[in-house]
Amino acid sequence: MSTAAGPLPDLRAEPLEALGRLMAELREKPFRARQLFRWLHRRGAATFEEMSDLPRELRAELAARYALPTLARHEERRSRDGTIKWTWRTADGQLVESVYMPHVGDGDDEEEPANRDRRTLCVSTQVGCAMGCTFCLTATMGLRRQLGAGEIVDQVHRANRRLVELGEGKAPRPLTNLVFMGMGEPLHNYEALKAALEILLHEEGPDFSHRHVTVSTSGLVPGIERLGAETRVKLAISLNASSDAGRDALMPVNRKWPIGELLAACRRFPMKQGRRITFEYVLLGGVNDTDDDARRLARLLAGIPAKVNLIPYNENPGLPHTAPGPGRVEAFRALLMAGGVTAVVRRNRGRDIAAACGQLAAGPPAARVRAVR
Repeated sequence: MSTAAGPLPDLRAEPLEALGRLMAELREKPFRARQLFRWLHRRGAATFEEMSDLPRELRAELAARYALPTLARHEERRSRDGTIKWTWRTADGQLVESVYMPHVGDGDDEEEPANRDRRTLCVSTQVGCAMGCTFCLTATMGLRRQLGAGEIVDQVHRANRRLVELGEGKAPRPLTNLVFMGMGEPLHNYEALKAALEILLHEEGPDFSHRHVTVSTSGLVPGIERLGAETRVKLAISLNASSDAGRDALMPVNRKWPIGELLAACRRFPMKQGRRITFEYVLLGGVNDTDDDARRLARLLAGIPAKVNLIPYNENPGLPHTAPGPGRVEAFRALLMAGGVTAVVRRNRGRDIAAACGQLAAGPPAARVRAVR
């Protein structure tokens, strides 16, 4: 919906404080702001009509001032391991994907042994991606557009509602954990990401704990510094190489912020309550999986409270890389452990539905965008 002045703003992106100001402007009682926020973000309302205990006149006024663009479920694919991949259609016809992983979190079981029964959603922040990583299928899309804060948040709401329908956990919020590791570079869409995080962590809304929310980045150093200063969520770094030459070839972002600058930012990142930074390392056969790579990686991470998630490459048609064998993966892990670095091999989930790491891509591919914008 739009007006002569342009499209209406997305009500789902408004923080509680803004709703409070809106209610004051409309001469409504202050409690209406909290009531509306709960409809939007605790119950995940898809339409104004659902908000049955708001006065009809108020709902009409809201509909005249704001849009409520709800993601439509375009496709649902279920893996034999319980993973579900959803392709959502936005109001303007773009396709974006998110992935549900039951009973798996971000790998920090030893830090939170009481939280073993996890239901995690992998959330997207962009339609496509501009980072151009050579091993990632999303990169073949190029960057089509940023997702708004309301669209980021709505992936969580649509997933929660669908999981209730499927009997996966208790209403209204079966999900326990969020990882921003889907389509796009989260820190390339920082303002929308931050606004979405504030809503998702709000006690009057979904009320996720910051301990159960992880944001992953390919290495946008200024964004890492802002994330550390302005939020309390956990950080994951998609590293994938042990030298600048190797990372330059795989990840164009490294040409702007090389490994030394990236790890310096990690060392400055606020670490509270014994937290560690997760370093994601996609193992590519014959590219970054040698013994020398493992030893060099252990030296790079010395002094950083860190854990390495080793991810055997999920092969994609049209991309040049292959996965190393299980023996090579285990040898790499053993060398990291010998070097004093905690390392785990991430279990690949959803490969049979193209929902594993690096496999998200909705719509036809575009020329890969190499520039870091």
